[in-house]
Amino acid sequence: MSDDADRVHVGTVEDLHASASRAVGLEDFGDGADAHREALGVLLDSLHTDAGLTPAGSKYWRSVLKSALTARLMANAGFAAAPEQTDVEISRPVVVTGLPRTGTTALHRLLGADPANQGLELWLTEVPQPRPPRESWEDDPAYVGLRDLYAGFMSENPDYGGVHYISADDLEECWQLLRQSVTSASYECLARLDGYSSWLQGADWAPAYRRHKRNLQLIGANDPGRRWVLKNPSHLFTLDALLEVYPDAVVVQTHRDPRKSMASMCSLAHRTAADWSTRFTPGYIGESQLEMWARGVETFDAVRTRHEADPASRATFVDVEHRELVGDPAGVVERVYAAAGETLDDDVRAAVEAENSRSLSGDRAPAHRYTLADYGLSEAQIAERFAGYRGLDT
Repeated sequence: MSDDADRVHVGTVEDLHASASRAVGLEDFGDGADAHREALGVLLDSLHTDAGLTPAGSKYWRSVLKSALTARLMANAGFAAAPEQTDVEISRPVVVTGLPRTGTTALHRLLGADPANQGLELWLTEVPQPRPPRESWEDDPAYVGLRDLYAGFMSENPDYGGVHYISADDLEECWQLLRQSVTSASYECLARLDGYSSWLQGADWAPAYRRHKRNLQLIGANDPGRRWVLKNPSHLFTLDALLEVYPDAVVVQTHRDPRKSMASMCSLAHRTAADWSTRFTPGYIGESQLEMWARGVETFDAVRTRHEADPASRATFVDVEHRELVGDPAGVVERVYAAAGETLDDDVRAAVEAENSRSLSGDRAPAHRYTLADYGLSEAQIAERFAGYRGLDT
């Protein structure tokens, strides 16, 4: 293998496992039903043959996959230390999903403003453990290291906050747990992965969601009475598996005209990953993301329709329009609470409104410019591919 090839080779299944073990001093990867080694092998093959990685891309992917494996090791250590946590009940979780850039993040963080709820703080997806008391985080080296890492990224990329603000203590997407099983549609938003994408469409997601739940039981072990609020656009592809593991979930689907949301999605993908590949070009991003997310909506709608027609289904579905979320955020939260059998009291309403104001100011203030034409797309293409989608005309 040439020096150039060495520099763009992410690694092998074996050496990534060995590197993760050395990093945290743990060895139990819990090889079992979720077949993460198979998934990792497929993803690595795809990265090496499909992605056209640059040295920067190889460095990124090695880092992110090693991080997924260290999180898996730490989660397994937590499971082994307290097997009784499997008795922790996760009742009526609120799960936000929808096309990317339709308000999923905003709504998730509004729901997280209620102290009676709990979500996945980003740092705890990296180092899974029972959530320590908030006042102790600054004394935790793992938290401080990740706090500084993400703060450094935002400082070096000051305009990224207007696209998607990141900090260690913010609530983050629960794909960060699915990556422990190396099964996530989010990978397809960061690289060209033809082989992995094909494999993923036929994968059994239920084991990954069972590990997802076990992580929630671990992280929420000190807060068993708080309702989980979760968010992940890629739940669109996996609603059957999600509801197999969380059969009484309140599933909130956000909607926005895809002629707006798809342009924003393509811009975010390009802005994040442009330097990592010679093949993740604007034209490819437009074509692939349009097909991928239209398929996600179709898959979700079919499963949702089946559940809504099934009198034995315990799932509840709520639709939220983007314009409604912008115009009356507290009203949207109140409607989600009603679906979950809860009421929105005045203190929580004030907390939701304060969180909404925070998300619209300072470094978090939205500032994102893009056009469909930048990615070889037109409004007519979007309208045709999303024909029948309820958000098209909103």
